Amino acid sequence: MAKPGIRTLSPGALELVADRFRTLSDPLRLRILQALEGGERNVGDLTAILGATQSNVSKQLKALREGGFVGRRAEGTSAYWFVVDPSVFALCDVVCRGLQARISSHARMLAPAAGSRRR
Repeated sequence: MAKPGIRTLSPGALELVADRFRTLSDPLRLRILQALEGGERNVGDLTAILGATQSNVSKQLKALREGGFVGRRAEGTSAYWFVVDPSVFALCDVVCRGLQARISSHARMLAPAAGSRRR
């Protein structure tokens, strides 16, 4: 039984949510989004910033575009990529805060007790 205020999603809706998380599960895709947070860039800019190959960056941009996270704008012979779903940054912030809390908790558990020094 779901808690009050928590929505229950259909299996189809949950599959769409899982698809979005799968799209974000690649570290290079996250790095691309991070690079695009400051504004649009072309593939050449992204390859230089990320130290990745043009083909790999293009492949990951395609996945991000299909996932609805980025868009592409053509200008002359160049294409510029940009974030179309800025909510991805809020999601990343939530995940990062959760990781930070988890790491802090583990660090406190592993820290020696006050006054007990190892000799």
